[in-house]
Amino acid sequence: MRSIAPWARAYILCAALAGAACAAPALTSSRTPWGALALLAALYAGCEQITRCRVIGRRASSGLGGLGTFFPVLLAAVFLLPPASTALVAVPGALLARVERRPRWVRRLWRVAQLALAAWASAWTYGALGGREAVAAPDFPYALAPAGAAVLAFSAVLTVLDGGILATAERVPVRTAWRGLFLRSFAPVAVHGLAGLMMAVLWRSPYGPLAALLVLLPMGVSCWVFAQYHRERAAHQATIRALVQAVDIKDRYTRGHSERVGRASVMIARELGMADERVESLRFAGILHDVGKLGVPTRLLRKDGPLTPEERRVIELHPEYGHEMVRGIGFLGEARAAILHHHERIDGSGYPYGLVGRQIPEFARVVAVADAFDAMTSTRSYRRGRPVAAAVAELSRCAGAQFDPVMVAALQRALERHGWHPAVTSDTGEVPAPRQEAAGVPTTPGAGAR
Repeated sequence: MRSIAPWARAYILCAALAGAACAAPALTSSRTPWGALALLAALYAGCEQITRCRVIGRRASSGLGGLGTFFPVLLAAVFLLPPASTALVAVPGALLARVERRPRWVRRLWRVAQLALAAWASAWTYGALGGREAVAAPDFPYALAPAGAAVLAFSAVLTVLDGGILATAERVPVRTAWRGLFLRSFAPVAVHGLAGLMMAVLWRSPYGPLAALLVLLPMGVSCWVFAQYHRERAAHQATIRALVQAVDIKDRYTRGHSERVGRASVMIARELGMADERVESLRFAGILHDVGKLGVPTRLLRKDGPLTPEERRVIELHPEYGHEMVRGIGFLGEARAAILHHHERIDGSGYPYGLVGRQIPEFARVVAVADAFDAMTSTRSYRRGRPVAAAVAELSRCAGAQFDPVMVAALQRALERHGWHPAVTSDTGEVPAPRQEAAGVPTTPGAGAR
């Protein structure tokens, strides 16, 4: 998402103004503890730069939705400082955080606003329940109740704001934008909240702030370990992309097809209200659905002219080849079943196993529709792509026999909502010779067979 919609910009501006209003009293009050505020702000900014720990995320790589940060210091400020001062603690770290996508200033402003509002609400909740007096006493067991409420408030504000940006900036349907966000954010915030509370107790103890810093060491180590997991996952994704590129090179007639099928599959999944983890797995399924072509002789994929029955049987082995190639990649989950069964048909006439109706895995039914849609709308050297409306009409005509009607209807709704741009569906790569449609990519929904 290189550009941000006007509604999303307005939403970010409103959040930023609200955050500024929350922090403003600290700038004019004579009771602001500037020493503790500056120390915590610098510590938080330093931890952000060192750890770069992604503890919360929802499509963080694709848009504004999602937040990755290191919360113990910020939550310690919640337990130690007045609400307005706590909102200021988040500002330097949020401004200095690395932003990989443009427009960077908008994304930094959103990050500042989100953290300032969450920190202010959490600190206000904690103070209203008498948490600061309990820590100062110290009446530590009693402090757990207001601390828990503060963590709930922090997670709730993040959830509300993050869901709003998903709906306005990424056009996620309102009915699903907030689904699962709170549970996903609460677990890491709760763990970091306990560490922040320990820091606050030690800070108020005779040992002072230096003792509180010791809490960060085990948290930093655990965050580093978690970051290694994300690096490993990124390596898996790079491997997947390399496999797709290998398929595109081998079958040059369908270059870019895999990425577009992945995108269409995600559109269907979003319309069906799938959880984020399943959406990501389904994206991989769409991208990798034809990876088994690496096991098919290149001469068959590039053959100019009709395939013989024997040659077609060889090509129809590619789902099984693909399943074997990816069966050891654990995080793909349900995607492996989609790779194996995306050429099954609802009426049982598909391959490789002739499954019928609901016997076909849900992911495979999604990818089958996305595969056929892109095959029909993509321009190839031997034919022009169909208009989107014509492709959807053909899918609807074959719904119930070849395709799951639920998936076809979901794609139709998603296309009406978001559209499908020609740049996504066209293949402009040059190929040396035309190929007859009878060679295995007909203009009917069976186009995905090859």
